[in-house]
Amino acid sequence: MAAITTGSIPKAMKLGTKYWFGRQYNEHSPEYTDLFDVDSSSDGWEDFVELTGFGLVPVKDQGDATRFDAEAQGVTHRLTHVAYGLGFMVTREERDDNKYAIVGKRRSKALAYSFRQTKENVAALVYDRAFNSTYTGGDDKELCAEDHDCIAGSQANEMSAGADLSPAAVEDLCILAMKAVNSKGLKIALRPQSLHVHPNDYFEARRLYESTLQYDDANNAKNVLKGYFPKGVKVNHYFSDTDAFFIRTDCPEAMKFLQRIPVEFGPDNDFNTDNLKFKGYERYVCGWGDWRGVYGSPGA
Repeated sequence: MAAITTGSIPKAMKLGTKYWFGRQYNEHSPEYTDLFDVDSSSDGWEDFVELTGFGLVPVKDQGDATRFDAEAQGVTHRLTHVAYGLGFMVTREERDDNKYAIVGKRRSKALAYSFRQTKENVAALVYDRAFNSTYTGGDDKELCAEDHDCIAGSQANEMSAGADLSPAAVEDLCILAMKAVNSKGLKIALRPQSLHVHPNDYFEARRLYESTLQYDDANNAKNVLKGYFPKGVKVNHYFSDTDAFFIRTDCPEAMKFLQRIPVEFGPDNDFNTDNLKFKGYERYVCGWGDWRGVYGSPGA
C-alpha cells in the first residue's frame, strides 16, 4: 500500500479522523544560549586570532639596557557559516477545498519547530565532539584536551582520567581552571559560571550544587560547591553523550554562536503544479576561539 501524506488524505478518511498527533509538542526553552555567547556576524566567516601579550618582567641590573618583548600572533581559528533550508507545499487541491488555512498554519508551525530543533542539535554537537580529535580548534586540538599547546608549555582543560559526575570530579575541573595561564604563562583569573549536564545527570548535579552538606560523605563535610556556579546547573536535552559534563567559565571570546542570517520564512507559487511553496532559510555557525571557556570530562 502506498504511503499516505497529509496533503493527499481522502475525504472519507478525514471524516473518520478526529485527532492528528506527532506534528508538534511542547518545547524546551532555548538551551543553545546556555552553551554559547550569541553574536551577530556580517561576513562569510569569522576568524579568532590569539595575541600572546608579554612575559614576566626580567630583572634589570644597573647600567644594563632594558629588554624588549614583542606581542605576537598566536593560534588562529576560522568559523565558516553554514546555510540551512527546508520547506513544504500546499497543493492546489488543498487550497480549492479551503484547507489552506488549516494545513498552511499547521505546517508552518512544524517548519519553525524543525528550524529551532536543528539549531539546538547543531549547538550541542560541538560539546558532543569536545573530546574527539577529529574536530579541532586553532591549536589543532579538540575543545577539551590534556595538552593544549602554548608558548609557555601545554595546558589542560580535561582531566587526565575521565570521571563521571561527582563532587571530586567537579572540584578537579575547577582546580584546572584556577591554574589557568595565558600563552606566555601569566596567571589569569577564570571563574566557573555554570555546570552543564545530560538529563541523566541532572538530579545528581542538583544534589551536588544545592546540598548544604556533601551528600556523598558520611562525615557531614561542608559542601564547598554549594552555590559555586553563579549561573547554576544547566541541563541540555540535546547532548548525546550521557555521562560527559562541562563547566563554562567567564573566559572572553571563547564559546561563540554567530548568527549570519536569522531564520527567514517566505512563500512562492509553482506555475506548473499551482502548488504553494513555503520555505525557511537560516545561516549560522558555532564553535570556539579560546578553549579556556570550557572545562570538561568525557565520563568514566
